[in-house]
Amino acid sequence: MQTDIDPRSLIGRKAFDRNGTKIGTIDEVYLDDATGEPEWAAVRTGLFSRDAFVPLEPSKMVGEGLHIPYDRKLIKDAPDFGVGRHLSPEQELQLYHHYRLDISFPTSDPVSSPGSGDKNFGKIAGSDD
Repeated sequence: MQTDIDPRSLIGRKAFDRNGTKIGTIDEVYLDDATGEPEWAAVRTGLFSRDAFVPLEPSKMVGEGLHIPYDRKLIKDAPDFGVGRHLSPEQELQLYHHYRLDISFPTSDPVSSPGSGDKNFGKIAGSDD
C-alpha cells in the first residue's frame, strides 16, 4: 500500500469511521519494512479500550483527522496484536483479510514471493528496529 499521509503528523490525531463517527486517537504508525511507507495505524478506541489497527491506504486526512473508509464495528473488531511491537507477516495478512484489502506484491523481484518469509512488515515509525 502507498499513501501520501505523513506518519509523523498522525500521532495524537483523532480517527473517524466512514460515517464521520469518532473512533479514537492514533497511538502509533507502522511502516512497511520493505518500502518504508506508512501502512497501518493503531487507534486507541476508548479510555479503557484496546488499540485497533487500521489501514492508512485508502484512509485520508481531512482537516485535522484521519478518516478511515470502514464502519466503526469492523474497525473495533480488527485483530488485536498489542501496540509497540513489530507486526509479523502473518499478523499483517490477518489485517489485510479483515479489511478485505488487495494483497499485491511487487513483480520486479521474482525471488520474493508471498509466504517466502523474507519480508518483515510493520515497523513502528520512529523506531530503529
